[in-house]
Amino acid sequence: MPTPTKVAIIGAAGYSGGELISILLNHPHAEIVGLFGSGRSDKPTNIADLHPHLRSRIDLDVRPAELNALKETNADAVFLATPHEASIHWVQDLRSLPRAPKLLDLSGAFRLPASLYPKFYGFEHEHPDLLKLAVYGLPELNRAKIKTASLIAVPGCYPTSAILPIAPLARAGAVRTGTRIIIDSTSGVSGAGRSPTTKSLFCEVSLQPYNVLKHRHNPEINIHSGANTLFTPHLGPYARGILSTIHIDLSEGTGGWPTHRIAETLAAAYANEPFIRLYNSERQGWPSIAAVERTNFCDIAFALDEQHRHLIVVSAIDNLVKGAAGQAVQCFNLLFNYPETTALLSRFPSPREVAGVTE
Repeated sequence: MPTPTKVAIIGAAGYSGGELISILLNHPHAEIVGLFGSGRSDKPTNIADLHPHLRSRIDLDVRPAELNALKETNADAVFLATPHEASIHWVQDLRSLPRAPKLLDLSGAFRLPASLYPKFYGFEHEHPDLLKLAVYGLPELNRAKIKTASLIAVPGCYPTSAILPIAPLARAGAVRTGTRIIIDSTSGVSGAGRSPTTKSLFCEVSLQPYNVLKHRHNPEINIHSGANTLFTPHLGPYARGILSTIHIDLSEGTGGWPTHRIAETLAAAYANEPFIRLYNSERQGWPSIAAVERTNFCDIAFALDEQHRHLIVVSAIDNLVKGAAGQAVQCFNLLFNYPETTALLSRFPSPREVAGVTE
């Protein structure tokens, strides 16, 4: 047997951290050698107290996050499921180690130019030099660069659901000049993280927009899709999953953009991609959260209003898998030259299913 790749997770107590553990436990080439909280003041906690579905599956405590403890793990790769500013400091510290690990950051700390952080994240980026080092971790669009990176900026969940449908069409010249692509996305409450707030309480959750005209994911979508967009997020009364409805005014172009050309453009980009499923909306219906929940798939379908040259594209992902942990592991596989789909093709059971609870 080849020597497994040693991995550590900082931020193991959160939803994305728990999802990372679940996926990596099924990875034949990964060995989890360290689980850490997001801060140095955290007390050691049994993993089962944080993620009950992991009971008896891994015998590691979640320890306080300290550089010496990370160094002692001798990890080949470190996943950072930490707050944005914490990730910046951890990347700087971990890169200073004599044997620096590959770093996969699930926060927004390395996705934008430094000039945008004060407006969209509320802080000045302390290490803008690291932004030049980071590679945007969307494998379907950036696979070659990911393979040779030392720091991966794993995309946001909303941007993943929007960029994947938009980018091939924008690059092909399908978007009408002078127009903005409209993106309306709804996410489950897990997208807000595990720290409790009033809006995430069971009795308070509703269906409502938030951060209208000022969400930090809008510039990320624009930069990495190559299009000018207007993004409005909504919080939905369910646990996980993102459904995005995207409106695109089409250019005239040579021959215009009939249905078959749109389908061919998306197929040319994604026909051989293992985690993109293109629907024919007339024959197969539309993407749904239920179809992608606990998977690493992004489902995409479209409909065309030919009279007005208006395209509606719908995508669905699981915000904790393709929108976070699954995508991070997909990048990990590329970094260490494993088959890209390793540990990611099966549906991941829910905690209730792991516990044997039936309805």
